[in-house]
Amino acid sequence: MATTALGGNPVTTVGELPAVGSAAPAFELVGSDFSTVTLPTGTRTVLNIFPSVDTGICAASVRKFNELAAGLENTSIINVSADLPFAQARFCGAEGIDKVVSASGFRSSFGDDYGVRLIDGKFEGLFARSVVVVEADGTVSYTQLVPEIGTEPDYDSVVQALS
Repeated sequence: MATTALGGNPVTTVGELPAVGSAAPAFELVGSDFSTVTLPTGTRTVLNIFPSVDTGICAASVRKFNELAAGLENTSIINVSADLPFAQARFCGAEGIDKVVSASGFRSSFGDDYGVRLIDGKFEGLFARSVVVVEADGTVSYTQLVPEIGTEPDYDSVVQALS
């Protein structure tokens, strides 16, 4: 288990993020159009993981990764939350989010497989804010569990990990 915080209060995840150098766990998520979203092969992937697109910080991270996507070669970005696909589609449509993929873990073991499902606190059952970078060969090259769920990820470190 790992610990992060929500409003300064410690909260615990079901496990740990995948170790750098390990194979990224396979997953099947549900896209905003109810299509199946899996880990792409042959391209680097950034998994932007967060509790809900209906919170300000989560929405800001989706916007920022959509902006960053334009400048990242051979890189796909998947925004992962427990939100229903309807909410993801509504947000992305209203915000013009079109350079990233949004995917829901609502009927997936993703939260447990990636160690990000919160097991206590008021967000119990949602995902801890974190980032995982997976190389084209499926190896995890970078992880970040944000120490306070109410803060944005360290975008500069993510971009640097992709350099």
